[in-house]
Amino acid sequence: MFSKLFGKKDTPKKPKAPEIMGLYLGGSFELDALKMSLIEPSLTIEGAARSQLIQAVGEAPLDTGGTLLRYYTDDEGFLQVVTDGGLTENHITDVKLWYFFDTKTIGSDAQWKTCLDKIISQPTYTLDGNEFTRVWEAVGEQSPPVAVTETTYEEDGDVSKTDQFMMLYERPIDNGRTESLLVIGEEKQVGNNLDRCLVHVTGFDLQPTDITING
Repeated sequence: MFSKLFGKKDTPKKPKAPEIMGLYLGGSFELDALKMSLIEPSLTIEGAARSQLIQAVGEAPLDTGGTLLRYYTDDEGFLQVVTDGGLTENHITDVKLWYFFDTKTIGSDAQWKTCLDKIISQPTYTLDGNEFTRVWEAVGEQSPPVAVTETTYEEDGDVSKTDQFMMLYERPIDNGRTESLLVIGEEKQVGNNLDRCLVHVTGFDLQPTDITING
């Protein structure tokens, strides 16, 4: 009532980051210490933090009708949850913990085209001395990168969009497990310029019992 009398406008509500499995922007979770101690010697990463704070959340719709959710942490990685047909725990099809291996700036249109045409998608990909095999295969001779647009929500209220062109690879490790590699070409509008980079992240599967959400 008073806002109408004095002409005060309501403050627009900021978009809310998606939540699932009890994961939310500003929240935190714990990794099962025993599982990590068993699997980590076989992985590319070293010294993963057992307790991680969620500092940003990403959301990207998939052409299949699913959704890609990423919970970026203070440990230089992200917990990724893939859903199909909805945004509840019943719709979850995959959970992985990813860590950034490196990020390389792409400085020209020619370099960007080479990344999209030849680098991101290959039958096999070697990283840190390990060979990974391409998982996403298309019908025909070529398997182009999968394109998504990720909306990222940060703790300060900032919301941004990034176009990503991705390919997934895997390699076998101990006890029938696999380590995954995601090669991503990222393109983001910054002012009047396009900021482009090539990103490598490695990850591994998690089960719900491997994660404890801090309430």
